[in-house]
Amino acid sequence: MGAAVSVAAVVPAAGSGTRLGAGAPKAFVPLGGVPIVVRAVDGLLASGAVDEVLVAVPADLLDHARALLAGRPVTVLVGGGARTASVRLALDVLSGPHGCERPGGPAGDGPPEVVLVHDAARPLTPPALVAAVVAEVRAGHPAVVPALPLADTVKRVGVAAAVEATVDRSELRAAQTPQGFAWETLRAAYGKSGVDAVATDDAGLVERLGAPVVTVPGDPAAFKVTTPWDLRIAELLLEEKA
Repeated sequence: MGAAVSVAAVVPAAGSGTRLGAGAPKAFVPLGGVPIVVRAVDGLLASGAVDEVLVAVPADLLDHARALLAGRPVTVLVGGGARTASVRLALDVLSGPHGCERPGGPAGDGPPEVVLVHDAARPLTPPALVAAVVAEVRAGHPAVVPALPLADTVKRVGVAAAVEATVDRSELRAAQTPQGFAWETLRAAYGKSGVDAVATDDAGLVERLGAPVVTVPGDPAAFKVTTPWDLRIAELLLEEKA
């Protein structure tokens, strides 16, 4: 029997991403000629801290995704209808023996020590940020989230778009990914939540579990590509690097 994979990353990419308005699921829209999901996966692997990546995609794009990600330590699986459903499916696969359900993974048995969950829509996330999150989990933190302070004034808005209050932004942070977890912590968080549980990030489920979540400094380059404006900004940043 081989050793367990040390660090595995889960990339939920089964959503439609309609706000991007590109006529295709957001993760498969080209950015600088390369699909967004491929850039996200390659960024994870370039960190040198990730051994294996699981990518959850729509059923009708399974073969296409496998072709795009061929030659990498990547397993592509059919995702669920929501982000949490896709992550849950990937965790189930990670619980099984390697080589059986994970043709893209390295040889070995058992679950990983560390699990990252990364948005496919963050294709320019610096590899150094990925490595920093993994390092903090290895240092003993059960859950780690990269985060940025908010620059804008934040208003709480109620009925009829009326401002109810100005929120003190000094204690607020914008969460990014990848978010890192000790295997037992993330598995327990999903085990305690129902199969229909919905959360905008996985740290939210860990918070419900009562486990501590710490932050590390995020990076502006790890922004999420959601709208045509975001895509254009990402394209401009790539052009500057070229």
